Amino acid sequence: MIERLVVFGATGDLNARYLLPGLAALRAAGHLVDGFQLVCADRKEWDDEGFRGWAAEQLDRHAGSSPAGARSWVVRATRFRRADATDPADLASLIAGDRPVALYFALPPAVFPGAVTALRGAGLPAGSRIVLEKPFGENLADAQELNRLLAEVVPEQAVFRVDHFLAMTTVQNLLGSRLANRVLEPLWNSAHIAEIEIVWDESLALEGRAGYYDGVGALKDMVQNHLLQVLCLVAMEPPLSLSERDLRDRKIDVLRSVRPLTDEDVLRRTRRARYLAGRIGDRRVPAYIDEDGVDPRGHTETFAEVELRLESWRWSGTTFRLRTGKALKTDRKEVAVRFRPVPHLPFGHSGEAAPNVLRFGLDPESVALALTGIGPGPQTLTPLTMTAQMEPADLPAYGRLLLDVLRGDAAMSIRGDEAEEAWRVLAPVMSAWSNDLVPLEEYPAGSCGPAPRDQ
Repeated sequence: MIERLVVFGATGDLNARYLLPGLAALRAAGHLVDGFQLVCADRKEWDDEGFRGWAAEQLDRHAGSSPAGARSWVVRATRFRRADATDPADLASLIAGDRPVALYFALPPAVFPGAVTALRGAGLPAGSRIVLEKPFGENLADAQELNRLLAEVVPEQAVFRVDHFLAMTTVQNLLGSRLANRVLEPLWNSAHIAEIEIVWDESLALEGRAGYYDGVGALKDMVQNHLLQVLCLVAMEPPLSLSERDLRDRKIDVLRSVRPLTDEDVLRRTRRARYLAGRIGDRRVPAYIDEDGVDPRGHTETFAEVELRLESWRWSGTTFRLRTGKALKTDRKEVAVRFRPVPHLPFGHSGEAAPNVLRFGLDPESVALALTGIGPGPQTLTPLTMTAQMEPADLPAYGRLLLDVLRGDAAMSIRGDEAEEAWRVLAPVMSAWSNDLVPLEEYPAGSCGPAPRDQ
């Protein structure tokens, strides 16, 4: 297990909200030894004392559930260094020594190529690992070039293209529920399932993230970045094992089976929109174009919906709908599996037999199955819902992610060819949207999103 971690972009939101709290959770669970070293690097002119004070504040704010002793241990284990991730000399000084190191680039994707190029001459110790946050580049060409650069520095097994969605127990439960229950797997195909929705709707608006979000938008930020990964777990064939190769081979099979979208498909099966001014609860939310840091001349979407079809024996005829939006009325973060209706109801029953729906709540975690039964009146159909209580996760998503990196378990990271294939799936959508072939709709903040299309 690696006992040296270097985080670039250490004064950013990712380190404050997720990495530092993840490390505190690992320490509290006994996964980090006393000799563990954390080096936080950034271009800011800070020293150890100044950074440790800032880190302590962030841990108090974002890791309050971790024991105070674990939080103070992370602060004491931290050293700060002013460094430029694209400077070979700075990199060499940070990774000097014979012990392997995990390099975590908590940086904008545009910086990745320069940072990886700088590593070629920095003398990376044997057994070291490189961690890159998604999105992996800005498009297919970027992903291909970045893969080429990485291959010149370390073997593929040492590259962790991480997505914290895959470290969420709620997402991993999709696989567990499918593969550990005989009652589900025989029904897990297009003969029984009409549609699967993968939804991440948020009541949160921009929340000060214009510097990142306005250059990315909902399609890249959520659909390409996260929801395609959930699609892979939902639609994949049962792997021989959950090992690195078997699991990732089956995931890429799913991406390769996605039917390529034509311009007509993009027009009919995708939507994009952005929010106007409105109210969410007791909050007044300005229009997206009036948010601080947003370029009002841009066409960044805050709502994206894409329908995909898979050309495979299992899924031909099933619709997969991936949807995400900001500043909506309520949070809805789930995978909804909608089964086909029964072919016949006995004569004489009143009421409607709605199709069964199996819902996997992603945040918060839940499982619910909507059925139809007989109500209090004779021969009257009524909805029934079965729910399950879930145990809380023993580690937060970023705690699990960091533990996988330090242990060298890459099963839940993104392989290079998979990263490229994910961009290829959405390339037609990105092209059509950039050419305004799909109108940019609008919806009031606090609403359910853009109005339904006319049928």
